[in-house]
Order: sequence, then C-alpha cells, then structure tokens
Amino acid sequence: MSLLALGTIATLAACSSSAAPADDPASSAAASAADARIAVAYEGGILVLDGTTLETVADLDSEEFTRLNPAGDGRSVMVTMSEGFQVLDTGAGTTEEPELTDTIFAADTPGHVVRHGGKTILYADGTSDTTIFDTDALASSDGLPEVETIPGVEAHHGVSVVLEDGTFLTTVGNADGRNGIEVRDASGAVTASNDQCPGVHGEGTAADEAVVFGCEDGALVYRDGEIVKLDAPDQPYGRMGNAYVSETSPIVVGDYKSDPDAEGYFLDAVTLIDTTADSLEVVDLPEGVEYTFRGVARGPDDLAYIIGSDGAIHVLDPETGELTESYPVIDAWESPVEWQDPHPAITVADGIAYVTEPATDSIHAVDLSTGEIVATGELDVTPNEIAVAAG
Repeated sequence: MSLLALGTIATLAACSSSAAPADDPASSAAASAADARIAVAYEGGILVLDGTTLETVADLDSEEFTRLNPAGDGRSVMVTMSEGFQVLDTGAGTTEEPELTDTIFAADTPGHVVRHGGKTILYADGTSDTTIFDTDALASSDGLPEVETIPGVEAHHGVSVVLEDGTFLTTVGNADGRNGIEVRDASGAVTASNDQCPGVHGEGTAADEAVVFGCEDGALVYRDGEIVKLDAPDQPYGRMGNAYVSETSPIVVGDYKSDPDAEGYFLDAVTLIDTTADSLEVVDLPEGVEYTFRGVARGPDDLAYIIGSDGAIHVLDPETGELTESYPVIDAWESPVEWQDPHPAITVADGIAYVTEPATDSIHAVDLSTGEIVATGELDVTPNEIAVAAG
C-alpha cells in the first residue's frame, strides 16, 4: 500500500531544518549564482534579489513577519503566512518577474518545511497535520499540486519526514509539551517509537537516510528501522534543537545549549552527531565566537559555515571538530532580544554564502573557496529571514 494509506487524500486548487547536499565544485559557483535568486524577508515585505549582483529584482508586500523556506524545486520559496504556506515564485533560472502567487497550502499555524527524496513536507502546528507533495509537481501544476494529507493526533510544534520507501516519521506531543517521535511504514502501521526525547525539536536527514531529531537532553537517531537515543554530556539539560545536514555526510551538525536560564539567543558550542557510530560530541567554539539558530549552514565538501558574533564566517570540519578557516565579512553584532528580531543569517548555495547584515541594511555574497566578498547589496529595508532559490 502506498503512503496515501497513511491519511486522507486531498486534492486542492488554487512555518534551525533540512538541507540539500551542498558540495558542488567551486568552479561552478559563478554559473549557478547567475541563475539564483535570493528571497529576503523584512517587516511587511519580501525582496527578491539577483543572485550575482544582489540587486533588487522585486519588492513584494507580505505580512509583518514571515518565515522563508526553499520549496526544493530550485525556483519557489514557501512563505509562512496567516492562512498557510504561500508560494513565492522567485523566477530563478528564468527572466520572469518574481511573484507572490495566489497558491496557498492551507495550514493552521504553518511551521516546518522539509525537503527530501523528491518530496516537500509541510507541517501545521495548529493541527499537527502533515501535507506532502511531489516537489517537481509544484512548477508544473496550475495552482496547487495533488497533495497527501496525514492528519495529526494532538496539535503541537512539530515536524515530519518522509523517506524514499514511504516511511513516515513524525514528532509526538500536545499543547503541554513534546516528548518523542513515531515511525510508520507505507501502510500506516507504527513500526517504531520513542518517548524519551523531551522538547523534541528540529530534524535533519543525513547520508543513507539517517534522520536526527533534537532533544533537550540529547538527540534521537533513526536508521535502518531502529531509533537510538544519544545523551548529551550535560544532564539533565543539554539541548540540541536545530540540525544542519548534508545528505552526503553521515555527520549532523547541531546547535547546543547547556544553560536553560541563559539570557539572549547566543550559543557558543555545537554538537557533532555521527549517525554511523551513534555518537554525540559537543565542540566549544573559541571565546568571542557565538551564533544563533540562523547562523549555521552546510556547504562545499560537507563543511559547516558559522557566521559568528565577531562578524566572521568560521569554517568547521565536522569530521575533526576543528575550525579550519575564518573569513571576516560583517561587523561584530549582539544577540537579538527576541528570536524574531533581525540579526545576521547565513545560507549557502553552490559554493556561495549569502550573509545578511541588518545593522547596515545589507547582504553579502562570499566565495567560500577563497573567503572573498564577491558582491554586496545595499538594501532600503532591514533584512530578516533569507532563502535561496538556486535556479
């Protein structure tokens, strides 16, 4: 039986996760950047920028605060709006004008967007319903593509993943808290579960479809039909809440927080989760190098790139846990007061890192093979969230 048996089928007409592999050769970066477009959210709107020059291609009205996630088709961005996930057509790879379309995947409190195995998976926190569609169908459909809707049981801030064989993984919780995950096969039967993951948050799919979920005291790893709990070195609180992955690497880089009462949103350590060895290691960053959930991305050679509070991109080798390079990009900055507040963010596509600098209303493109800033875009607004459509 197909994945459709997991829930009701809905065909419709016209809300840190997962990263695609990012190990393209540096020599292809310029050609790819020429096709890319960058979506930048600001208070009340979204800019779409040219991937090479960082000049504004379009300025679109939106709601006061929106979150942006690539849809996975190289062109579209999912915008979390009050009615659901609204599709932003960036026009990447074409000469077409960007458009915030009328295509909306209805959702009560839209949350996480996951891309894996040719599927795009949308999670609604208000109902815990999961909406799944073939990523490639987004561009070819007139309005919404056909979707599969898997009803939630108890609403919570969660996330779901679908593997290539139809295996469905989803978080378990309710309004009072979240405590683990459940795994179902393509017929809808529960094949594995774990309720020893307090505050479960975030996910990432690594090499060989090993999936990691963060916990307030470690992480869960699902691989080959089994769930393994990995304990953090700090107990009872050692939280990993966001996974930064490459699907060609078995090692997941996660954020890490060991003090539940710490003020602000700065973090000064990362986790390295080896999904083949079932190990979790915490790596402290150098003094003066802090980051937030928006500050880590995977890139060329499966390395991790961290935009630190000192304004530099720090290159982390997940295999060794060592920082191998440091590229100055922006001025030093302080922790946001609220997580929604504008503060530097980094995303990587085809060997180019795009880094926002809200303090100067600008964005920078950095060639990760050299650390050189190859373009700077001066904006008329203060950038907040960012997403790349690579064309």
